[in-house]
Amino acid sequence: MVNRMQSLVLGFFLVAWISLVAILVVEPGIYDSAMKLPAGRHVLADLAFLGAISAFIALLVVGVLRRWRWTFWLILVAFLFGVLRVPASVLELTGVLSPAGPTWYVLFQALLGLAQVTIGLLMLAGYRRAGLWGSPGTLPR
Repeated sequence: MVNRMQSLVLGFFLVAWISLVAILVVEPGIYDSAMKLPAGRHVLADLAFLGAISAFIALLVVGVLRRWRWTFWLILVAFLFGVLRVPASVLELTGVLSPAGPTWYVLFQALLGLAQVTIGLLMLAGYRRAGLWGSPGTLPR
C-alpha cells in the first residue's frame, strides 16, 4: 500500500520526468549545454541522456514503492539541497551567474527547488513522526 508521502514523492518524479521529455522536445539545446556538447543537433546524445535519467528515476520509483531505506535518505538529502536552486536561479536572473538556459527554464528550476525542499521537509517531519516512509496514510500536518 502506498501512503501519502510516497504518493507525493512519486508525483514529483512523474512531473520531473514529464518536464525532462517536454524540455527535450521544446528546447533540446538545454540538454546539449548541460552535457557541454558543441553547437549543433545531437539527437542520439540527448536521447541517451534522457534514457539514463529515466533509468535512474525508475530505480528511485522502485525504491519508493519497496520502501528501501537508502532510497529514503538519498531522496531526502537531494530534496533538501533543492533549496540551493532558488538562490542560484536568482543569481542567474540578475546576471551574476551565466544562465543555464532561457528565463522560463531558470524560473522553472527555482520552482522545482521550492517543491523539492517542501517535500524534503515533509519527509523529515514524517520520519520524526512515523519512521522511514511513514505509516500508511501518514503525511505531516
